Amino acid sequence: MSYSEAEIKELEAKAKEVRRLIIKMIAEAGSGHPGGSLSATDLITALYFSVLRHNSAEPDWNERDRFHMSKGHCCPLWYAVLALSGYFPEKELLTLRKLGSFLQGHPDKRTPGVEVASGSLGQGLSVALGMSLAAKIDKKDYRVYCLMGDGEIQEGNIWEAAMAAAHHKCDNICAILDYNGFQIDGEVQDIMGLEPLLEKWKAFGWHAIEIDGHNMKQILSAFQEAKKIKEKPTIIIAHTTKGKGVSFMENVVDFHGRAPTKEEAEKALGELE
Repeated sequence: MSYSEAEIKELEAKAKEVRRLIIKMIAEAGSGHPGGSLSATDLITALYFSVLRHNSAEPDWNERDRFHMSKGHCCPLWYAVLALSGYFPEKELLTLRKLGSFLQGHPDKRTPGVEVASGSLGQGLSVALGMSLAAKIDKKDYRVYCLMGDGEIQEGNIWEAAMAAAHHKCDNICAILDYNGFQIDGEVQDIMGLEPLLEKWKAFGWHAIEIDGHNMKQILSAFQEAKKIKEKPTIIIAHTTKGKGVSFMENVVDFHGRAPTKEEAEKALGELE
């Protein structure tokens, strides 16, 4: 499937809208994780508005594709995309992290469109594997997508799930790695280096695709390629920039988990016009 320039530009505009909502809701909450939410925005925007089979009017539609955000602290991104997809009113985004809100600091089942609670890093690929195997047992053709962080994949549980998914030939799984190079304590390469990452996933029996995670054409092409792969799971290793779209947040580890001040939010929104 090919995409027109108009379709690409529409998705890019949608991603900018998502980034603005991320800044607004985290600033309003006074807490949250802007860096990783912004780095994965293009990936999840493309997924929800062009790839994923879903229906906001029927969140539990049996034939839907499944998405699981393993790095649950980046849920402001997910909430923004869900609101723009019609799962709940956009005004609810400003209740992020507030007492009684169904939009908490990590996703849970109270939020329409969320399949499973997440937050404890390293567990998401196992969750996706369970969904994948359930589809095979039930003879369903839905696909399962799982967003992971690069600091997260330092955890052993990820690699156990990776090995199991390949063993069971789970070709209905597409993992997405937001490879922005940072985790809460600093640069990933300084804490526990991951390279050679492409070769590691291939050695574990996965079809591995490496892309620029901010290039919409490459993102869409990778998702289409993943659908064609048989007998093995696919991972999209997406090279991204922490805090993408806001100059003073880009590659700044402090914004992994710090909300912008009112002044910073205004500046950020100005850059995202």
